[in-house]
Amino acid sequence: MEILDLYDRNGNPTGKEWDRADVDSIPHGLFRLVCEVLVKHIDGDFLLMHRDFSKKWGPGLWEASAGGSALKGESPIECIQRELFEETGIKSEKFIEMNCSIREHNLYHSYLTIVDCAKDSIVLQKGETIGYRWVSESEFFKFLESDLIIKTQKERYRCFLQQFQK
Repeated sequence: MEILDLYDRNGNPTGKEWDRADVDSIPHGLFRLVCEVLVKHIDGDFLLMHRDFSKKWGPGLWEASAGGSALKGESPIECIQRELFEETGIKSEKFIEMNCSIREHNLYHSYLTIVDCAKDSIVLQKGETIGYRWVSESEFFKFLESDLIIKTQKERYRCFLQQFQK
């Protein structure tokens, strides 16, 4: 059982909870907190993760982040630290906030972390990820235009990276 806090559209906790196993949708006007982190190596390469084919949403696609829903009581940073470690084996304490956006019943908090880890030390999470690869910045921008990426990530990352490069 995964219990999640629910928020209003401004990101304020409502005191209401939602059980992810509940087949009913999140009530109208309420949102769950979803956090994702784009991983950049100090050499400039970006980490791409290959989603498991058993995933309900985006099976077999590649994503440019680790992430997921914040559990009850988790802050966005606590959520992203947990998700990053679970899905990649990477631990990080420093995150740059990219943006916050709303899509359907999700409040997305997106971050960037710059890491100095062995590139072959990535740990895959059973049922979540089946592969990974590091790509250069130019390959990353080509990836953003491909059909391999989760489409909802395209615009969030493109906007952030254009601001980050200035």
